[in-house]
This record gives sequence, C-alpha cells and structure tokens, in this order.
Amino acid sequence: MSLTGRTLLMSGGSRGIGLAIAVAAARRGANVALLAKTDTPDPRLSGTIHTAAAEIEAAGGGALAVVGDVRDEASVEGAVEKAVERFGGIDIVVNNASALAVDGTDTLPMKRFDLMTGIQLRGTYLLTSKALPYLRKGTNPHILSLSPPLNLSPAWLGAHPAYTMAKYGMTLLTLGWAAEYAEHGVAANCLWPETYIATDAVKNILGGDAALERSRSPEIVADAALAILERPAAECSGNTFLDVEVLRDTGVTDLAPYGGTGELEYDIFVDGPTTSPSE
Repeated sequence: MSLTGRTLLMSGGSRGIGLAIAVAAARRGANVALLAKTDTPDPRLSGTIHTAAAEIEAAGGGALAVVGDVRDEASVEGAVEKAVERFGGIDIVVNNASALAVDGTDTLPMKRFDLMTGIQLRGTYLLTSKALPYLRKGTNPHILSLSPPLNLSPAWLGAHPAYTMAKYGMTLLTLGWAAEYAEHGVAANCLWPETYIATDAVKNILGGDAALERSRSPEIVADAALAILERPAAECSGNTFLDVEVLRDTGVTDLAPYGGTGELEYDIFVDGPTTSPSE
C-alpha cells in the first residue's frame, strides 16, 4: 500500500525519530503535517518545526508546520483542520511527541509528572480522537504510536513508575483503538526501538556522547514505521512491534548501516536482544 498522496499527521517531529519518519514518508510521496512546539531555535535541541518542514519538502513530500501544543485541545483541532484543508484528509496519525524523565517517585517533580502524562496520555488521546473521523474515511488508515511493549517485569515497573505509566498508557490506548475500530478498518499499532536511538533525549538525559555511541540511528525506526504503514490496515493491527522485528519480517538482517560504534545499549523496557547472534 503506497504512501504516495497519503497524508500523515504527527505530534512533534521537529527532530529525532519523528523527523526521520516524516522525511522517510516524504521520500515515498506522502504529505506530512506536524504539530510541534519548537518554533525558534533552542541551543539544547536540534532543529525547529520549520527546519523539519523544509527537510520534508526537500525529500519530495508536501509539508505543513503547525506550531502548537498537543496537550491543548484548540491546538490539536486547529492542526487537524489545517491538515484536512491543505491535503484533503488524514490517512495516518503518528503519536510521536513524548517527554522523558526517569526519576524515581521520591525525586520526580510534579511538574515533570504532569508534563509526561499530559503529552503521552492526553496528547495521544487528543490527536487520535480528533483525527479519527477523517481516518475512518482515509486510504489504508493507520494509527502508529511510538510506545513500548507492555513489559511487566518488576525491574521496569520499579525503575521509574511515572515514565513507565505514561508510556504504557500510550500503548494501552493504541491497543484499545485497534479493538474499538477493528470493524471500521482503522489499524492501530505501537513501535519501539530495540536499542537506544541517537536523539537529543538520549544525549541530554540518558548519558551524553557515550550513550550516542551505543545507539542506532533514527532511520532504523523510520524504516520500520514505513514498513508498518504500508501494510494493509485490515491485516496489521493490535501489535506492539520492536523495530528489528519489523525489519526482520521484511528481510533486513544486516543492521550495521544503522550505526552504533560501541556495544549497543538496549532501550528502556527491552530486556535483551531479539535477533540471533548471527544477525
């Protein structure tokens, strides 16, 4: 199912994994509408929503940059309306925006708790619910959330309960939509990286340049995302995928092009390798 002419609405996307997915979709001929907050350059972060839109257009796709907050109902409604007005509809929703804080319960400020639950839970629900009337009329409609499998190991449940709850909440919402809209032909799946990905969040929060050396590039998640979004919605819904699992299903076993110069660090919620040593 080609992405040519289909419209993707994404939360975030100014940088990192979201931008990689947006650019990859644009190379396949998709239109991409971004709802993101980064309007002006920030020395701690790479890129803005405007530089992201320029990259999307340079890759061959149509781009729409909407500055706003995925937690705000008016912002989300405006982004949906502008995407429909510009491109004629919405075929794909990518719930990409997320906040990361891995503090324990006794040290996490409530401001960070509210930010994570606001973006991951409220934002994911808002963006998807407002787009659903158009998804139901879309071409091969998909919801894709960048959220993990539900690993209920005490090690993960106890590591950072607030962040775990916020990310697992995204997954539960997405699996719920897969069931709720199964008869309406709207697919809903989750995607998560097997290893750290070289993003600003990993560098700034999870270990600096040393963490980046143990990370793969965002393109591995982008390639996996496109492989999901190009599957028939009726045949691919209700899954919690790891990027390497998706790529393996498409015949990709050599992951060296995705980088990582040191020993790779498995991502949060991933217990260990999902590929054989020969791969």
